[in-house]
Amino acid sequence: MTPRPRPDDTPKKTSANEPAPEDTRPAGRPGAGGDVPVAPAHPAGLGAADRLRLLDGTHHDPHGVLGAHPMPDGVAFRAFRPYALGVTVVTDELRAELRDDGDGFFSGLLPLRAVPDTYRLVVAYEGTVLETEDAYRFLPALGELDLHLIGEGRHEELWRALGAEPMEHQGVTGTRFTVWAPNARGVRLAGGFNFWDGTGHPMRSLGSSGVWELFVPGIGEGELYKFDIARPDGSRTLRADPMARRTEAPPATSSVVHASHHEWRDTEWMERRADRPAHEAPFSVYEVHLPSWRPGLTYRQLADQLPAYVTDLGFTHVELMPVAEHPFGGSWGYQVTGFYAPTARLGTPDDFKHLVDALHRAGVGVLMDWVPAHFPRDEWALAEFDGRPLYEHADPRRADHPDWGTLEFDYGRREVRNFLVANATYWCEEFHIDGLRVDAVASMLYLDYSREPGQWVPNEHGGRENLDAVAFLQEMNATVYRRNPGVVTVAEESTAWDGVTRATHHTGPGGFGGLGFGLKWNMGWMHDSLDYVSHDPVHRKYHHDEMTFSMVYAYSENYVLPISHDEVVHGKRSLVSKMPGDWWQQRANVRAYLAFMWAHPGKQLLFMGQEFAQGAEWSEAHGPDWWLLDPAYGAEPDHRGVRDLVRDLNTVYRHEPALWERDTDPSGFSWITGDSADDNVFAFLRHAADGTPLLAVSHFSPAVRHGYRLGVPEEIPAWHEVLNTDTAKYGGGDVTNPDPVKPEPTAWHGRAASIQLTLPPLATVWLRPA
Repeated sequence: MTPRPRPDDTPKKTSANEPAPEDTRPAGRPGAGGDVPVAPAHPAGLGAADRLRLLDGTHHDPHGVLGAHPMPDGVAFRAFRPYALGVTVVTDELRAELRDDGDGFFSGLLPLRAVPDTYRLVVAYEGTVLETEDAYRFLPALGELDLHLIGEGRHEELWRALGAEPMEHQGVTGTRFTVWAPNARGVRLAGGFNFWDGTGHPMRSLGSSGVWELFVPGIGEGELYKFDIARPDGSRTLRADPMARRTEAPPATSSVVHASHHEWRDTEWMERRADRPAHEAPFSVYEVHLPSWRPGLTYRQLADQLPAYVTDLGFTHVELMPVAEHPFGGSWGYQVTGFYAPTARLGTPDDFKHLVDALHRAGVGVLMDWVPAHFPRDEWALAEFDGRPLYEHADPRRADHPDWGTLEFDYGRREVRNFLVANATYWCEEFHIDGLRVDAVASMLYLDYSREPGQWVPNEHGGRENLDAVAFLQEMNATVYRRNPGVVTVAEESTAWDGVTRATHHTGPGGFGGLGFGLKWNMGWMHDSLDYVSHDPVHRKYHHDEMTFSMVYAYSENYVLPISHDEVVHGKRSLVSKMPGDWWQQRANVRAYLAFMWAHPGKQLLFMGQEFAQGAEWSEAHGPDWWLLDPAYGAEPDHRGVRDLVRDLNTVYRHEPALWERDTDPSGFSWITGDSADDNVFAFLRHAADGTPLLAVSHFSPAVRHGYRLGVPEEIPAWHEVLNTDTAKYGGGDVTNPDPVKPEPTAWHGRAASIQLTLPPLATVWLRPA
């Protein structure tokens, strides 16, 4: 019969300053007559009840019975070392073997006046002898203030208190393990260092906090671990650490002890990012799914390519689809199990920091998708973590997400709220993230989201608003903005909830304070405008209001205009494939649409691949079709032309404050004509803070219109075309207005002066004062 593996009590990684073992000779067995004395069998041994609870993994205070404890006749030493053949205590004064009490328990009463400040255990296994510190001689490595803040749900740096923290404690190097599991009957630590048998590593309960703690000497970075939890029903479950800062690469699920060694070099970026509020600054975003942008690249390899690509195209920010660890790649990161760990698929947490650092040094801000709305049911993760609903709501009607088969967080529980609020600040502070795009906000705000009558419970006022979620979002936003100047939060909120980007202390007509977000995705604009451009031009006049209606509510919130990943998957077709007509018309429509979007009030977001008119839907399996930009491909100029337009849109956009300075101020916009439905024309002015205008004219008809008259401000002596999407270099027909256009004293569109333009087919033209 193959012998059962024995745990390795000595760390695989030791400090360079750790003293060598004093004696590695095999310890004598009781009665063997060796030269190591055997401690007498005084009443130092454990009682039956303590032994049983330790063996069962249900002891709440192993430190109270294991380790060294004063007794009238000396000091009792007790060790719990399953599979050991013998245990010897080594102090400055003596060396004595403990009595083998069976089942892995060893004890002895040594003739000492007081518990020694330090001692070590020499543990003999079959074929080896190891010397180690005794984990049960240490005081708790978590302070009272930490426990108080955890209990209050106000620990804003929760990651420094819970999880695995390499540290020096009482002069010894090791790792402190802590976990919140208030319903557990007992918690043990299992990992590679004990052959995944946590029997000999029981953790202690730190009172009513629900936190369990164990400092393990000698354990350091790179060690794998999980928590072995005894549930209230007597069963056991092996769980990954909810606060793990590093994980194994999926499909492996263990947590990894981690300490960061990254040295940031983005001081200049961090010091100036708060100079201008996001809603008053240029803000064009390139949305990226890191694992598939260039499939196979690591974080560090991406750092060599992504910043250069983004800066070449002129985007001010990237937005990363969720980077927190998730077991199923097909979820694109939206079903998170490791909220505090960047996915290990692409490298280590420090590797991810290196990528953020590189983007910042290139002048690119970094937003990331953050998913506090729900989590998957994987049995090794958060679901019923300690045997009962803990992170999820106890009422299944509040916990079960009807759309995604996941579980919703219990935002009313202060510790859960703390877990999420601290997580938001964690990404901003530890990884220098510049903004959080909060996913699925609508599903959080409404108790009846995707639920039929009878499947949800009204709030205390009889309404459908999730008051706990409202309070959580307000606390999260207030905390993030207070702690991290220059960071912006962005809500993906698809309803007309009042005050998404209103300050939390300002109460709206519905009686709620604002949610406190900085920006909100304008889902209405996105759906309406895409519906308009998908129609054949001959039918567009019947849908004209779909392009103008957004201005009715444009200043009700601070908006982002998103053409995101959600719009180019699952049969929705890529952006260029949504357009009607032949290939030339499709590309022309895309160019006109993008320039209309960049001129419209609000910030811009474009998903990867759409910048060069990829025809296929995005797939996380192979990413963008970069081969379309291969010069050997015959249609490469068509795709490069669209990408060149995106570059020029961003360039002109950055240099024209009229396009971003007053995005949230009605004085920054005025219609020239919003009712030219028969012509498929939209013309409006954008105004900078100093009043400087920019004229944007979009013509969504395939005909050329010569001498098209538009009313303009009479004080502008001439207008100059700064961008035309029909320019030949973009793949257009090169119908342009090359010369300055001077107003005439002909009243038009309610203005005293007007100009005549040549409108290219399916194109947008921008003009500024000459």
